Amino acid sequence: MKIRKLLVLIIALTLTASVLYFGTVSVLKTLYPCSYKDIVEEHSRENNLSPYFVYAVIECESGFDPKAVSHVGATGLMQIMPDTFQWISMRLGEKRDYSEATLPEVSIRYGCHLYGYLMEKYENEETAIAAYHAGTGNADKWLKDERYSSDGRTLHTIPFPTTAKYVKKVIKTKNIYEKLYDRKDA
Repeated sequence: MKIRKLLVLIIALTLTASVLYFGTVSVLKTLYPCSYKDIVEEHSRENNLSPYFVYAVIECESGFDPKAVSHVGATGLMQIMPDTFQWISMRLGEKRDYSEATLPEVSIRYGCHLYGYLMEKYENEETAIAAYHAGTGNADKWLKDERYSSDGRTLHTIPFPTTAKYVKKVIKTKNIYEKLYDRKDA
């Protein structure tokens, strides 16, 4: 009789733990969605980026709101500034109006293109993120300054607190995406 009760208790605890565990994963996936999956996968692949990295940028930039506009005027899922949008459009040989930055396909394509360029230029994820947030002019200046970079390739200090915080947030969010979606039991 005691063995039967013990087995029932073990089964009940296992089921409860499973429900809590998988329920938590389900809630986390709601908080960290993989929206626009086909677009993200296509353009992350084209630009040698991890899709989890792209999802993290979208989550941090716009919270997956394609109509988001920042306090400095950046627009769309990946929050691209008007001058940067025109520069990317020129690099891609396109003539697009900035109003198209709110279209998910355009925002993700342009954001991935820019990040692909920055990753190639800086060869360092954190520096690329800092350049995306603060501009390449600032990132280049910081890399030349021994107060911020000891090797001219990586930043050990980011002098803009909002950019430093943003870099940490994107990295943390990317790690959450990797753990949440790159699972064997997901």
